[in-house]
Amino acid sequence: MINIAVKDPDGQEHEIQGLEGDTLMEVLREYEWGVAAICGGLMACGTCQVHVADAWLDKFPQKDPEEQDLLDEFDSTQANSRLSCQMRLDSHHDGLSVTIAPDE
Repeated sequence: MINIAVKDPDGQEHEIQGLEGDTLMEVLREYEWGVAAICGGLMACGTCQVHVADAWLDKFPQKDPEEQDLLDEFDSTQANSRLSCQMRLDSHHDGLSVTIAPDE
């Protein structure tokens, strides 16, 4: 199991677990406070945006141009923004810390 610290859009903190091989989006959409993920991970809607704690940014592959283009459409995008559908979990992500971006 991969332990993940999540701050929801209301500022509440949660400790959840994911499985190796899952995307972060798949884990987060299981919670009523989680991400909407309207497109189901097709990188078409941006409703799975999270802000990744700086210490974890280099533990995932860099954003590709398509992901960055979609993130650029939202006011809530920050330098540490990622689409959780593009973040596949593995064992070295244990302890990951993210904040779910506000709905737009």
